[in-house]
Amino acid sequence: MLGLRSQGWKFAVVVTTLWVVAGCASKGVNRAPVEDRGTSVGRPAATIASDAPVKPPVGIENAGKPGYYTVKPGDTLIRIGLDTGQNFRDIVRWNNLENPNLIEVGQVLRIVPPSSDNPLVVTRPVTSGTVGTSTAAAPVRPASVPASNPQSASTEDDIAWIWPAQGKLITGFDEVKNKGYDIDGKAGDAIIASADGRVVYAGAGLRSYGNLIILKHNNTYLTAYAHNQTLLVKEDQTVKKGQKIAEMGNSDADRVKLHFEIRRQGKPVDPAKYLPAK
Repeated sequence: MLGLRSQGWKFAVVVTTLWVVAGCASKGVNRAPVEDRGTSVGRPAATIASDAPVKPPVGIENAGKPGYYTVKPGDTLIRIGLDTGQNFRDIVRWNNLENPNLIEVGQVLRIVPPSSDNPLVVTRPVTSGTVGTSTAAAPVRPASVPASNPQSASTEDDIAWIWPAQGKLITGFDEVKNKGYDIDGKAGDAIIASADGRVVYAGAGLRSYGNLIILKHNNTYLTAYAHNQTLLVKEDQTVKKGQKIAEMGNSDADRVKLHFEIRRQGKPVDPAKYLPAK
């Protein structure tokens, strides 16, 4: 009887041992797929991305050339027009853009007119007898480089500016912090054109400017009138110096004021150099 119990105990030990070994083996088998999956997921993103071809931005072949602009993050056509001294609608036309709201970072845009309609492009003087000669005889300057003509340059600068509002100056020009003048006033005060010009933008599509009007005075100068309560002119409208174009407000601003900028070839300049003493 004792012998049978002893044999039964040994049998139980053997069965238990085999069960433990089998369990350990099964755990080892289950770990392998986890490690394989981890290796697959950990492949560098660049390796995965390189499997698909990347389409280069539109116009990339013109990047860095005079007369072209490479779109940066946060850009809009309105801002590009303001920063380059152009009407954003002209930029749309020069680049044959089907949807002006769809531009991409890295895209390269023409920001000067093609030579056929560029008033800044001139040919060397020729006599009537040479009309029809080859372009080699009268080479054309690059579209983005105006001809050196002191008389026309002085004409572009010969503008008799006036103040766009009657209020006192509350913030002066600073190249980094304030690209123009901030002028105090009451809601509804008259905003007038600082010089003769044409409306190239009237709307609220440029962040931090609120209801904005941009006037183009010639091929050199633009003026901007921001934070208006009411706009009284439309795009492509011709205005005269002193004409009321808006009413003062606080759109996209912390107080009622006019933010006024003068831009020379798209670059903000100190209005103190252009406006008469007040």
